Amino acid sequence: MGVYTNSMPYAHIVKPGSSVKLKDLDPSDHGGLEKEEADFRRHEMGQRVEEMQELMYAASKNSLLIVLQGCDTSGKDGSIKGILNYVNVQSCRVASFKQPTHIEQAHDYLWRVHEQTPALGGMTIFNRSHYEDVLVVRVHDYVPKSVWKKRYEQINQFEELLSDSGTIILKFFLHISKDEQEKRLLAREDDADKAWKLSVADWSERELWKDYQKAFTDALENCSTAFAPWHIVPSNHKWFRDVAIMEALENTLKPYKQGWHEHLKEIGVARKKELEEYRQKMKIKA
Repeated sequence: MGVYTNSMPYAHIVKPGSSVKLKDLDPSDHGGLEKEEADFRRHEMGQRVEEMQELMYAASKNSLLIVLQGCDTSGKDGSIKGILNYVNVQSCRVASFKQPTHIEQAHDYLWRVHEQTPALGGMTIFNRSHYEDVLVVRVHDYVPKSVWKKRYEQINQFEELLSDSGTIILKFFLHISKDEQEKRLLAREDDADKAWKLSVADWSERELWKDYQKAFTDALENCSTAFAPWHIVPSNHKWFRDVAIMEALENTLKPYKQGWHEHLKEIGVARKKELEEYRQKMKIKA
């Protein structure tokens, strides 16, 4: 297997304050890779991510929050499976955000989200997220513009609070084309094992494609920050989507690795000292 060198990240990172034109970003982009090469690179990176996630868990200095957003069939479930192949599931969980319950509706929109964020050492994947409250809520006019427009800054402040508390935040927008979505929806009808996913709502929501693209664009532009950047992942090719996500995970965790090592070394020295003192004490008693 040859070594592929990539000078640019596979996912498009939205710089804070920059404009986003989704129509200019090809959802079929594959970064010059073929599937076999991509699978090989994903596995190599995944093994390094697994090591770093174990260090994060042991050090308990940080937590990791992964946010997945995208239209229906964009691959959120598949992305989760790809990530879970390379992490310790004992310290990782998935939180899904669907239509809010009556109790959740009786609170502010971030109430149900905050309690799902990861504790130090832990890792949580959001399958959809607090961004639904500037996406579906906006597209369907569930609240007026004067309400949802304020939420961009509120979300930024919420994510800054998480970041200041040690949470590493990675946000992925899974970018697929409308034609690819149609292919995937039709494929479900022909697959008995996936027919349970069929929903009239999936097709009715397609009628609002342009509205959703505009809502996604505004969320990407208004809520990509230095502490919680958005990554736009070309997702027409599932195999490329997975390698792009794994690359972003590795690149994001790598700067923390040395600090986790040093912290664990300090803990080890302290524990050995405690053990030695205990042994000396037991000899005296004997």
